[in-house]
Amino acid sequence: MATQFIDAALLKKIFLAGAQRLEANKEWINELNVFPVPDGDTGTNMTLTIMSAAKEVQSLEEVQMKTLAKAISSGSLRGARGNSGVILSQLFRGFCKEIGSAEVVDIATIAKAARRATDTAYKAVMKPKEGTILTVARSMAEKAEELAEDAEDIETYLEAVIAYGDEALEKTPELLPVLKQAGVVDSGGQGLMQVMKGIYDCLTGKVTVDIQDTPKVSIDISESTEDTADIKFGYCTEFIVNIEKEYNEDTEHDFKSYLESIGDSIVLVSDDEIVKVHVHTNDPGLAIQKALTYGSLSRMKIDNMREEHREKLIKDAQKLAAQQKAEEEAKKAAKPRKEYGFIAVSIGEGINSIFTELGVDYIIEGGQTMNPSTEDMLNAIDKVHADTIFILPNNKNIILAAEQAMHMTKDKKIVVVPSKNIPQGISAIISFMPEMPADENKEAMTEAMSMVKTAQITYAVRDTSIDGFEIKQGDIMGIGDKGMLTVKNSINEAVISSLEAITDDDSELISIYYGADVNEEDAMALKEQVEELFGDCDIEFHCGGQPVYYYVMSVE
Repeated sequence: MATQFIDAALLKKIFLAGAQRLEANKEWINELNVFPVPDGDTGTNMTLTIMSAAKEVQSLEEVQMKTLAKAISSGSLRGARGNSGVILSQLFRGFCKEIGSAEVVDIATIAKAARRATDTAYKAVMKPKEGTILTVARSMAEKAEELAEDAEDIETYLEAVIAYGDEALEKTPELLPVLKQAGVVDSGGQGLMQVMKGIYDCLTGKVTVDIQDTPKVSIDISESTEDTADIKFGYCTEFIVNIEKEYNEDTEHDFKSYLESIGDSIVLVSDDEIVKVHVHTNDPGLAIQKALTYGSLSRMKIDNMREEHREKLIKDAQKLAAQQKAEEEAKKAAKPRKEYGFIAVSIGEGINSIFTELGVDYIIEGGQTMNPSTEDMLNAIDKVHADTIFILPNNKNIILAAEQAMHMTKDKKIVVVPSKNIPQGISAIISFMPEMPADENKEAMTEAMSMVKTAQITYAVRDTSIDGFEIKQGDIMGIGDKGMLTVKNSINEAVISSLEAITDDDSELISIYYGADVNEEDAMALKEQVEELFGDCDIEFHCGGQPVYYYVMSVE
């Protein structure tokens, strides 16, 4: 097979194949996380990003290159999560800008689109780092340009480009020492290669994709479970029996009795030649088999009542949501915007409460274990009725998504304060001064964050070697702002060792937030130990309720 060009229908199919392969390998990609913590999320973030685009693609009624390119670009842009997901969305965005005006995609177009994709992604990152997904993408773009003139067919061409991408991926540990120490390749780069290999396998016929079933879109109808359970018999079954054998009152009585034994809501109407049948049953086949003993059947109709009920509930819920949104919009329009508003990404009920008490208008649940998408940010922005909105991402992997939402917002001024963890976000909002201009506030808040040193305590999910530490699965680790602080056998040992590493003679305040897996009694016992060892500092203990991390700590 020698493909010379790709039309919109084929592009749709191979794109969905790439999404499928990434989704199938997301957990493996998650395990490539440099730090062996239980929150590796690159595979998840990239999958959610591409599946957002896939849903847009699936919803297209008519597939044309222009509409397909827009669906891929817009869907991935709004669904982008984490740094890897944002970069992937930018790669798609650049690629789609190049192909959107084409009737078909040939080798020359692929080469130009690959270059534009890479340029777009690099521009989206303030400080591009080599040894990442960017390096892998750039390497493939360069090879695509190099081979374009002499390539004879797209299959051979892509095979060579992908092979070069694999080589670039294998070299990422040489460009990023932290990857070499951990003994892994870049997880984002690996995710990109899975997309490319899924595309290639579909193009060459190695895998097939049912474009009607990809992706699976789940709808939360948990609240309707009890109602659907009340439907005793699930199938509304109707048909007409064309009488061909003896059929009298006794026969009709027997037929009705049989239907009553397998269902309810029975309607049985007879005349000389036909019998109209209606029954609710869990096995329409039994009703049909019995009816066939009297004659042939016509006008058969079977409906799944549980499914219809779900659809009705979904439509009702959508209608209610639309009404609620309209009411919210009316309320917002009725009162003037305030000058400043705040959005914070948070990771636990206790920390949510702290941010709310400090004046945050809208909390986005997520953080380390599930990075919010760009669309989550946009939805939050829409709900905050203010002229200027400060966003506190509180995680280095969420900053890009917040900045992407900032660029997509036209009717409000968005200020992204680049907080990389919860303590930085708390310090930033405490430093806010309402009488100061937004830009000066961002500068002051960023300065306040720079005075905070942090440590997070969690457990290792695999053996590795990093930052001079030999780590075994199950070890308790203290991770600081710039890398590993300590590795211990117990949680309390790791807390004390980490605090010793980040405190000095100038330290005045230690704030500790205990997580969902720490009970209050253990936390208070640790507090006494910390107060005894670090008596020169003020000690604050809070129930953070965060997952994954036993303790999140800061020193100022």
